[in-house]
Amino acid sequence: MPVKLNNILFFVGIIAAIISCERYELNRSSDARLAFSTDTVFFDTIFTTVGSTTKRFRIYNTHNLPIEVTSIELAGGSQSVFRLNIDGYASIRASNIEIPAKDSLFIFVEVTLDPNNMDSILRIQDSIVFLTNGNLQDVDLVAWGQDVHLLSGDTLQTSTWINDKPYLILDYIMVDTLQTLTLEEGVRIHLHRDAWMIVKGTLLARGSLEQPIVIQGDRLEYLYRDIPGQWGGIYFWPGSRENHLAYVTIKNGMYGLWADTVMTPGMPTLNITNCIIQDMSAIGIIGRGASIHADNTVIGSCGQFSIFMSIGGSYEFYHCTVANYWGSSYSNRTTPAVGMKNYYQDARGGIQVRPIDRAHFGNCIVYGNKEFEFEVDEHPESKIPFHFDHSLIKVDPGGFDLSDPSHFATVINLQDPRFVNAQYSNFQLDTLSPAKDKALIDIANTYPLDLLGADRLGDEGPDMGAYERVENDSFSK
Repeated sequence: MPVKLNNILFFVGIIAAIISCERYELNRSSDARLAFSTDTVFFDTIFTTVGSTTKRFRIYNTHNLPIEVTSIELAGGSQSVFRLNIDGYASIRASNIEIPAKDSLFIFVEVTLDPNNMDSILRIQDSIVFLTNGNLQDVDLVAWGQDVHLLSGDTLQTSTWINDKPYLILDYIMVDTLQTLTLEEGVRIHLHRDAWMIVKGTLLARGSLEQPIVIQGDRLEYLYRDIPGQWGGIYFWPGSRENHLAYVTIKNGMYGLWADTVMTPGMPTLNITNCIIQDMSAIGIIGRGASIHADNTVIGSCGQFSIFMSIGGSYEFYHCTVANYWGSSYSNRTTPAVGMKNYYQDARGGIQVRPIDRAHFGNCIVYGNKEFEFEVDEHPESKIPFHFDHSLIKVDPGGFDLSDPSHFATVINLQDPRFVNAQYSNFQLDTLSPAKDKALIDIANTYPLDLLGADRLGDEGPDMGAYERVENDSFSK
């Protein structure tokens, strides 16, 4: 064969190879990720031995090149109660599946639960794990292994929730105007992602020290025990009134308690006693023109404010511990633990002033891991009458006159309260805490027992905050 023809064939082969490579080129960028039609495949209530209906979801390749999924695998493996059909093949795993550009494939899911004879089983969960270009993604599989009270978009009339089985809120529930929802002691409420409790009427949560009410997300694995932002919040609609929460633990949401405008004269919009509110991605307690009274309550770490009082209202906190140690692994907190603001900008750009009538902290602790944990943003023509009485605080001494008795009375400033373990939200006091025995007896007489039922009046003096330090040795204090 002539040399010239050999050269031509050689270059034709190279061009063909290039065209062939281009034709089958895969998107191998680490930025190329899959998209899914849902993040959770949810089976409402699955009875043992009875198979579920078949659920399905789609995996999308939204990119302009084909993408290869290195592996699709059921995390629980052969021990899982879930079953998969991946692109037409029944299997718990598959590998090297190519999805053409702008295309998708289906995965079908079923579940069957074996008898367990355990009333405590609340949630059965697994996940499907996808590995693509080094990226791990997952879709949750969730089945409830016992009966739950399942609610989604329900408008409630006057009713009582009892402690027989958990309540699961998928989207939201709304307590209608002039109606009352009563929660008996020990009630457990779980809210799915972005779900809300909305109260237009009245919420009466009657927990006890022995059987507190718990309101949290529906991810019950140990890993999720203190991860914030798992659900929306509890929102008290303008006009909601006479709400009372006692011995309630609220955690892992975006907002703990949000009380909006309109107050009933002489009656708090929201009365909070012996409660714990913590691990909120936004705010623990927010009042907007509301009347809030809280005592013996812990408001723990939140991504923004632990307490925010704005555009009017009246607020009283007694023997409360406000401790914001928001972890940097989630985000950087730029706001203090406690903030106040008495004006806002309207839609036309004008400034509207809404005076705050009262903001009182008695026998409280306000502390955290920022340099200062208290901020006031007040209109020049409307001062906020805040007052700290016998409280341990973390206030900028250059920004506030701590000798002004109208705002500060017998406060301890910038001294570490020495919590037992703030990192793990244990805000009880160490034996060397400067808050020990320093609270005002007149306030303690009104609240003689602490959050755990300990006697505040049985030693040299009551302690600041929600917890009374009780020494094992009665002579050590």
